[in-house]
Amino acid sequence: MSDSTTIDTPDLATLPRSQLETMRRAGAEVLECHRVLRKGGLNLVGEVLREQGTFYKNNHYPKGDVYDRDSHAQYYYHAHRGNEHGHFHTFLRGKGMPEDATPAPEAAERDWPSGEKALAHIVAISMDKKGQPLGLFMTNRWVTGETWFPAAQVAAMMDRFEIDHAYPSWPVNRWITAMLRLYRPQIETLLHARDAALEARRAAHPDRDVFEDRDFEVLAQCPIDLKAQISAVAAALGR
Repeated sequence: MSDSTTIDTPDLATLPRSQLETMRRAGAEVLECHRVLRKGGLNLVGEVLREQGTFYKNNHYPKGDVYDRDSHAQYYYHAHRGNEHGHFHTFLRGKGMPEDATPAPEAAERDWPSGEKALAHIVAISMDKKGQPLGLFMTNRWVTGETWFPAAQVAAMMDRFEIDHAYPSWPVNRWITAMLRLYRPQIETLLHARDAALEARRAAHPDRDVFEDRDFEVLAQCPIDLKAQISAVAAALGR
């Protein structure tokens, strides 16, 4: 398995105040979701797995995924890596994308989902067994079966991701939506690192189909710390 790119934490002080305010509100939402779950003796992972039966490696949870018919955002939870309990994969489907969203040129030659069935992977959120987030990462196309969109286009889709209903859990859905706001700078950086890693892989192995390279799974990643991120946002606003 090839090593992925690990990014540095972006300098939040360079961000517009309006974005920092959005991140501040998202951080408060994330903490509130943790609070109400903890008060009931619950956690994020447990909520997604509740009443789902035996937890099997690689299966999607909850069964059938989670989908918002208005925003066309989607996510699921599953496990297949040894350094975590599991992770959430987040997506936006074609109907929810900006009208000018255009897949990578390679899509014209591939049997990838297209039109309303197009699927853009935004980010994966790694979780521990206590239901706490560990990190963010980007995967290769074959992992999720997505339609490959360039980094800037996926970044433009992030604000459209929203799960605004109560299945399988209202606080989990609110938490995932808020996490994409709170960590937008890291996610954007990861998306560009993802594309750079893919091009480097293509240059190093011109004989391989990089999008289907089973030895190239995680393209970019970064660890996260909720308290540190929320404190960094507050510090940047204070400046």
